[in-house]
Amino acid sequence: MPPPPGPQGPYPQGPYAPPWGQPYGAVPPRPTPVNGVAIAAFVLGVLCFVPAVGLVLGLVALGQIKRRGERGKGFAVAGSVLSSVGLALWVVTLSTGAAADFWDGVKDAARGEGTAYALEKGQCFTTPSGSLQGVTYDVDEVPCEEEHDGEVFAAVQLPGGAFPGDEEVARVADERCYALQDSYAMDRWALPVGVDVYYLTPTSQSWRAGDREITCLFGNTDERGTLTGSLRNDDRRLDPDQHAYLVAEGYLNRAMDEVPAAESVEEDFAGHRVWAGQVSEALRGEIGLLGRHDWPADAERPVADLVADLKAAQEQWGLAAKATDLDSFYAHYGQGYDLVEADTTVAAREALGLATTRPVYEEGGDGGGESPGKEV
Repeated sequence: MPPPPGPQGPYPQGPYAPPWGQPYGAVPPRPTPVNGVAIAAFVLGVLCFVPAVGLVLGLVALGQIKRRGERGKGFAVAGSVLSSVGLALWVVTLSTGAAADFWDGVKDAARGEGTAYALEKGQCFTTPSGSLQGVTYDVDEVPCEEEHDGEVFAAVQLPGGAFPGDEEVARVADERCYALQDSYAMDRWALPVGVDVYYLTPTSQSWRAGDREITCLFGNTDERGTLTGSLRNDDRRLDPDQHAYLVAEGYLNRAMDEVPAAESVEEDFAGHRVWAGQVSEALRGEIGLLGRHDWPADAERPVADLVADLKAAQEQWGLAAKATDLDSFYAHYGQGYDLVEADTTVAAREALGLATTRPVYEEGGDGGGESPGKEV
């Protein structure tokens, strides 16, 4: 009898993790002090009676924050911008090239250029610490062909209003980023071992400066490891047959991701029966898409063999959903799981030129898991 399914954990790669896998642990970020010079710059910017001093202090604070990894960038930027407005009222002309460069620097800081706010989908970057956990204030964009710490695959805009709190922002980020990963990297089998989903989220300070964006990204669960090469694998990089297959396979992937959080079937028998029904329906959707597509001649037989196994698997998962006792559930679940893991999947993938190495799942690794996020 196969081991019982367990809690839903993160899925760093592959179509789905074994239901009995353990979630990754994560160390929550430690509080970081707010830069005092940044606060002074903000106060002087609001008062606006010595704008030159507020502007200078704001720029000094930005430099200190970058070197020390302190918080308060929002205060420093706001103080600089407010002081610059006051100074503009005092000064009629600024004629030198140095002055023009000075103002360009202020405007770049206000726009967030060179910071996490400026990251876009498809970009790769490094962080000063090399870690994707904790707090960061700036990042350096690098070509994806070079070693990097993270690759952005999606962005989520949060609604306006008051800052919802770190826990709520992290909850939304975890939910949305994991849901969006397949739209960028459709083939989970092609993700390298150790790759997981992370995110950059606003802090209460950056929220006041207008930051409302959650940045979803892929990173290495080994803090000493890096990534090389883009992980993008979508309709822009797949041929029509590969894309059709992965869209169909996505039905099963998403259903497997919904495994109940209980550590054993006994703890939530009803929940596991519902989940088995979801898997059965997902298999129905996958079978339908695979059956309707016109496959290349050399892929027709492998895909047909896969569909046969998936039909048998759908029946077993459906019986597991109707099971009235644990022994019956385990019997049908075991057969159904073996059928979706059959070698026919590898053969169909090989015929279509997709990755054929089954994903390796790690247990108890660092990164990912309950809090795979970094505040910016």
